[in-house]
Amino acid sequence: MRTDIFARLDREPEPPKIETPRMSRHRIALFGGTLAFYLAIVIAVLMSSWLVALDWKVMLFRPYQQWPEIHAALDYYVVLGQRGPTAVMVACWLGWRSWRQHTLRPLLTLGASLLLLNLTVGAVKIGLGRLGPHYATRIGSAELFAGGDIFPSGHTANAVVTWGILAYLAATPRARRYLSAMSAIVSLGVGLTTVYLGTHWLSDVLLGWAAGLLILLGLPWVEPLITRAENWIFAARARLGAPGSRPAAPAPAADTPAPVPAVQPTAQPAAQPSAEEPAAQGPGRGPAGRPPAASARPRAHPAPATAHAVRSERSPVTPAGSRRPPHADRAPRGGTAPARPVAGG
Repeated sequence: MRTDIFARLDREPEPPKIETPRMSRHRIALFGGTLAFYLAIVIAVLMSSWLVALDWKVMLFRPYQQWPEIHAALDYYVVLGQRGPTAVMVACWLGWRSWRQHTLRPLLTLGASLLLLNLTVGAVKIGLGRLGPHYATRIGSAELFAGGDIFPSGHTANAVVTWGILAYLAATPRARRYLSAMSAIVSLGVGLTTVYLGTHWLSDVLLGWAAGLLILLGLPWVEPLITRAENWIFAARARLGAPGSRPAAPAPAADTPAPVPAVQPTAQPAAQPSAEEPAAQGPGRGPAGRPPAASARPRAHPAPATAHAVRSERSPVTPAGSRRPPHADRAPRGGTAPARPVAGG
């Protein structure tokens, strides 16, 4: 009997049922408000409004020079917003949950959210082409359409989505509340860290928060596609490697002769004496030619027949009788036995 952890996991009767978030009215209202905030930031930057002036004031303040003692620690902390390391860490945890709960939904949800993040954030980055604070050329300018890729902040949006997906996939409401607070604190810290290091404008961080939150709020619309993808993967796995399926036997080669089935010899029944033939009278025999009971010897059991006669070896029977020619030493049935020669002179 196995006693390791894998045997304990295999004995689980049924995986826990995870409630899939639905697109409720409250969620739709949050999605609409976040989308309005997203568009307001983009319009404010395009118009070089007060938000752009605030970006320059924070940049010229140079926070990394005001508090240099925390620079080294924040260099490590900002890694929590990088897409590669965070995606690997969260994918390992969600892969464990997928294996334990016998479902692919956690991994597929993570993949769908990261795909949406790359498409939406990447398209806006390339389309607006804003330069970062370290590459700015004109004070007070929004630095748009200059070939940059800084707006919105990818670190901030990735932190919101990657750590927020843990709260989205939580199994209980209590765990969802705790994970939501944790992901909010982590993403808020990552965004402010990029402003401290001087790699992003403040408006970049605001738009990154809104972009990540839009993806998390809109995931229930993608749930039907995730369910279809999971069913398709399981169906393909069942077709390719179904348990208990065996490969078909290889067909014989064309030049290999087919094996001839061996015919087992049939046991011929012993010849019975004719009923009309008189039994020989001898000493110690009864009137019917049988030995007395006292001198009877035990009869040997006949050997069992190994197989039934093949149909082709049987004598065809017609209404007139058998077609097999009569034996030379046997008298035909229904006739008289031939006279035997008398011994002596």
